[in-house]
Amino acid sequence: MSANTDRHENAVARYFEAWNAGEPEALAKAVAGAWSVEGTYTDPLAAVTGHAEIAELIAGAHAQFPGFVFRPLGAVDGHHDTARFAWELVSGADGSAPVAGFDVITLDEDGRIRSVVGFLDRVPAGA
Repeated sequence: MSANTDRHENAVARYFEAWNAGEPEALAKAVAGAWSVEGTYTDPLAAVTGHAEIAELIAGAHAQFPGFVFRPLGAVDGHHDTARFAWELVSGADGSAPVAGFDVITLDEDGRIRSVVGFLDRVPAGA
């Protein structure tokens, strides 16, 4: 495994840690560990910049889908400062996964996320 692959996989692991953090303090800490200060997140439903806005977006997802966790689907694929990976949002109660997609991240020189561009492949009606 190359150092670049480790860098990509570590960044994606921190990304999922942030998306699965529940308490506000843990969420703020995980977002700060995963994203650069001016990091961005963009998908078809949102476009936010900075730790506070990213944490607010993640908290909103938890409010909309209580008891769900984000988990990776397959391997992280990356080169240079860019990686892509698939994910799904899974219910802890019944294992259903009503939301799925894939994200493309760009890393800064420290290995933190500079930008996320997300794509939604499966979204429930009315979400």
